[in-house]
Amino acid sequence: MLELKNVEAGYERTRVLGGVSLTSAENGIAAVLGHNGAGKTTLLRTVVGIIRPTAGTITFNGQDITRTAPNKRVRMGMAYVPQGQQSFEQLSTLENLQVVADGKPRSKRKKLVDHARERFPALNEVIDKKAGLLSGGQRQQLAIARALITEPSMLILDEPTEGIQPSVVSEIERTISGLAAEDGLSVLLAAQHVGFALASASKYFVLASGQVTSTGEGGSAAQDEVRDAMAI
Repeated sequence: MLELKNVEAGYERTRVLGGVSLTSAENGIAAVLGHNGAGKTTLLRTVVGIIRPTAGTITFNGQDITRTAPNKRVRMGMAYVPQGQQSFEQLSTLENLQVVADGKPRSKRKKLVDHARERFPALNEVIDKKAGLLSGGQRQQLAIARALITEPSMLILDEPTEGIQPSVVSEIERTISGLAAEDGLSVLLAAQHVGFALASASKYFVLASGQVTSTGEGGSAAQDEVRDAMAI
């Protein structure tokens, strides 16, 4: 579904990614792991088109999207949830969902909102509450729910469990796994939380100094190998 070949990217004269190559399969979860400053966010921003690569190619569903604008990538099926649990703080939880649904045909809007609420039932308890008053975990669930309303084929998540209490982390983990297994979504997530990422992922990539230094199959059994790779 998604393939990067020798991608280089950065900010002005500062190169952050130094020839990254990776493949994320359809209907699976791929985790990009690494410490702060490893280049994870830059990688995701390059995948969704916010940053234009200076070298290499990006292919999505067989199409070269290296120079494709971000809004066109969204229409092609990408949904990006950046770090920071973004929402419209003065709108209620329901209104946040409806704002995204308004971009869809009227006949589909309610169904899409209802599906997002089913995936994150905890949001129903705060459905009329302003997003700015939600907890970090609730805001993260809302951010992912909003992304689902765009009907993506690939969900791209940047640090989806950062600053969230463990009980909510488990809930988000189950939901992400369900989106891949039951809804057929491809998921690319960036994280420092090795346990969470490997429990969900079928494939992992360790990023260090803008380069992939290790890759392998996901699962709890890979934790020691990944931690060793991240210690380099």
